[in-house]
Amino acid sequence: MSHANDVSSIFQALGINADTDSKATAAIDVHTPIDGSRLARIAATSPTELDAALNRSHQRFLSWRDVPAPKRGELVRAFGETVRRHKPELGRLISLETGKILQEGLGEVQEVIDICEFAVGLSRQLYGLTIASERPDHKLLETWHPVGVVGIISAFNFPMAVFAWNAALALVCGNTLAWKPSEKTPLSAIALNGLLLRSAKELGLDADGLSELLIGERAIGEALVNHPHVKLVSATGSTAMGKNVAMACAAQFKRSLLELGGNNAAIVCPSANLELVVRGAAFAAAGTAGQRCTSLRRLIVHRSIYPALVERLVAVFARLPVGNPLTEGTLVGPLIDGRAFEAMQGALTGAKGLGAKVHFGQREQGAGSAHYVRPAIVELAEQAGPMLHETFAPILYVVPYDDFDDAIAMNNAVVHGLSSAVFTQDLREAERFTSARGSDCGIANVNIGTSGAEIGGAFGGEKETGGGRESGSDAWKAYMRRATNTVNYGASLPLAQGIRFEI
Repeated sequence: MSHANDVSSIFQALGINADTDSKATAAIDVHTPIDGSRLARIAATSPTELDAALNRSHQRFLSWRDVPAPKRGELVRAFGETVRRHKPELGRLISLETGKILQEGLGEVQEVIDICEFAVGLSRQLYGLTIASERPDHKLLETWHPVGVVGIISAFNFPMAVFAWNAALALVCGNTLAWKPSEKTPLSAIALNGLLLRSAKELGLDADGLSELLIGERAIGEALVNHPHVKLVSATGSTAMGKNVAMACAAQFKRSLLELGGNNAAIVCPSANLELVVRGAAFAAAGTAGQRCTSLRRLIVHRSIYPALVERLVAVFARLPVGNPLTEGTLVGPLIDGRAFEAMQGALTGAKGLGAKVHFGQREQGAGSAHYVRPAIVELAEQAGPMLHETFAPILYVVPYDDFDDAIAMNNAVVHGLSSAVFTQDLREAERFTSARGSDCGIANVNIGTSGAEIGGAFGGEKETGGGRESGSDAWKAYMRRATNTVNYGASLPLAQGIRFEI
């Protein structure tokens, strides 16, 4: 079966009628990174269609906000159950479209299910505060309300999970959705959005305007960001893209929630369990072919254990199964496209110019028009050159350190601040790393790698990672506006701060 036929079979199993061979003039060809073949041709959203979609979303918000939050949670519960029933098909579709190995595709679908379960419970916990008032017979309250239409811009590497992280929370908070997926992965978006709308219809809800799908390239994203009905833009992608979104939103006093790049490091201390380090580093650096924002890119190793650790890592990387992501046993699939491959080779060339020792990184034989590479290990004497910049590919830079404070400074000496880790058996090192004078990242782990976050914690980072938070904890507050309410239940009108104003 061709991959295009595989896609058709998946949509048929999902019960979604999608035009995957559009004859529209404005259409996007979708190719699989597995072998470069075309999966589908999808019609792009026109400016007129976008405006109509966002008008529908705004009108639906006006009624959706009045639905009690636990009832809104019923939709998210039904959506999660529908996704669970179709987990195998959705996982395979992700693999076909992104090149992720099948286990990672299935894992991403599980993230969708998990955040739905989290949001269902959240729908009964959208709490505010009761605050002590300084005035007699007065009550001071804090209440939370939905903001309106939430625009979601997602990246190719997590074509379903990023939407779900935003959508599940935004929906229970009373907002409606407008989703612009990556032009590289529209099929995953069509499938997931289709299941959401079907879940709404099966509950007897009006699905029109609840979640609008906008297919296209950069111009569609810009139109979404600038539309007056969109009150919050949650954007996941490159730092360059995030800067454009942030500036456009700031010019309109519009909220933005940004999840951008990461140049993530792990410090390996003398007491570290090297078995944990090797396993954690291999998955974090080579998983998803290094195409996660949380991928491990820098390994800062104490000089006393540097030779032994590098030797073990080189041996592991040499035997990592690289190949077709749908084949059982494969651990590293292809890069998304030729641009990613060229960026990787450029970074490796730059490192060699600094005198680095480069292990692997070459294109695998028999790849055809696809871009399969052996994950690279690059040894540098000090942190410099391409090591200071994010390359969205499987390159693990390794550099030695002598003093723990210097290692923390190296961890923090990049423009991104997403994820970080320390491997140590020393309690003092672990506590210093996670303290205010330790890692400056939004995620600081101990004895695990930099990737693989759970949905229970808020996800996001600092500096040029954007400062946004999604998923668990109190991330729901980003999708709501706060109101402070004062209620006078007495017969007098005392003023705050003891001010007297007699008339």
